[in-house]
Amino acid sequence: MSIRIATIQDAEALLAIYAPYVENTAITFEYTVPSVEEFARRIHRVMTRYPYLIAEAEGEILGYAYASAFHSRAAYDWAVEVSIYVNRHKRRMGIGGTLYKALEMSLSAQNILNLNACIAYPEEEDEYLTKDSVAFHQHLGYQMVGEFHQCGYKFNRWYNMVWMEKHIGAHVENQSKVKTFDEVRDTLQSQYGI
Repeated sequence: MSIRIATIQDAEALLAIYAPYVENTAITFEYTVPSVEEFARRIHRVMTRYPYLIAEAEGEILGYAYASAFHSRAAYDWAVEVSIYVNRHKRRMGIGGTLYKALEMSLSAQNILNLNACIAYPEEEDEYLTKDSVAFHQHLGYQMVGEFHQCGYKFNRWYNMVWMEKHIGAHVENQSKVKTFDEVRDTLQSQYGI
């Protein structure tokens, strides 16, 4: 398995991974599968500032992870929201952990400090949503910081949403300025092969 940077041309393959999560789960609160064109715009929007990474093996895309702005105000620049989706037939094979490790290396090179994950969470597990994502993030060192009750409605059911966070750097006075993903691409390529 290798990790590489996504391109706009990957939109259709990435959407094929994402679509079943929209159609068959409450993992995402999105109701309608976006078009390939809309998905390509989303990838482009992320990559103007943050990494969008793909895990693949033998030419098959297995999953993807990316970061996006946590909030638009300048004081939040050192915090991002992270997202990950793995082919539903390839789960529990180490793909998610490998993707997140690469994402963390990329974000650390950008001087990002706080990783925040917004996760759909059931009061009771059902056929649309389990607590697996929270357990996965806990395994990777994320801590629960908040829970919003019955804030997402999908499949005629109410679901909670939790925020989890992980700090990947020291918070100091005179904090180093955050770099764009483009500013660290060469470093990531030479040091990590991303």
